[in-house]
Amino acid sequence: MATNPWRSGVLSRKLVELIGVAVNAACTNLNPEGTRRHIRGALEAGASKEEVLFVLKCASVMSIHSCSLGAPILLEEAKSAHAVPSTKSGLLTPACDRMKAIGQWNAAWDPFYALDPVWTDEFMATGAGIYGSGVLPAKEIELLSISFDASYTHMYAPGTRRHIRNALAAGATIEEIMEVLKLCVVQGVQACNLGVPILAEEMARLAAPGAG
Repeated sequence: MATNPWRSGVLSRKLVELIGVAVNAACTNLNPEGTRRHIRGALEAGASKEEVLFVLKCASVMSIHSCSLGAPILLEEAKSAHAVPSTKSGLLTPACDRMKAIGQWNAAWDPFYALDPVWTDEFMATGAGIYGSGVLPAKEIELLSISFDASYTHMYAPGTRRHIRNALAAGATIEEIMEVLKLCVVQGVQACNLGVPILAEEMARLAAPGAG
C-alpha cells in the first residue's frame, strides 16, 4: 500500500517525490527525516534546486489558513462583543488590487484584508512571487496544493475543494488527483517510522540482563 503511488505510474516519480517533500515539510508537519528522504528522492528523480525550493516556499505560506480560519471568527465575536475594528480606508494594496483585477482573489481572504489590508498585501505579494514564478506548470502546482490542504495534519476542506476544482480546470485527471490523496494517506506510515524503532529499543531494554 505504501509504495503503490511509486509503482502505479499515474504521476511521474519526480512529482511523487515533490509531493512527499510537500507533506513532510508542510508547516503543519515539519518532519525532518521525511523531508530529507523525499528531497533526496526528488533530486535523484531529476528535480531542480528551484523546484524543491518552490515546494518549501509553498509549505511555509500555507500558514495563511490561520487567518482564513481565525479572522472570520474574530469579526463575528467582535460584533457580538460590540467591538469595532479601526477604520483602514485609503491604504494602498497594489498586490491585492492586482489579484482582484485578474480574477485570482479568494473571498476567504476578505475578513483578514478588512482587518489588516497592509499586512495582507505584503502576504499576497509574497505568495504571488512564489506561485507566479513559473517554476512548475499550473497543473502540478494545483496537485501540490491539494496535498498540502488534504494532508492529515491539515485537512483544510475549503482549500482542498478549491484546488481540486483548479486542478481539473488545469487538465488534471481524476486518477491523478486520487493519486495525490493516496500519497497523503501513505504519509501515515510516519507513525511506524517513529514508533517501531522506539518499541524495538524498549523491548531490547526489557530483555537486557538485570532489566526491570
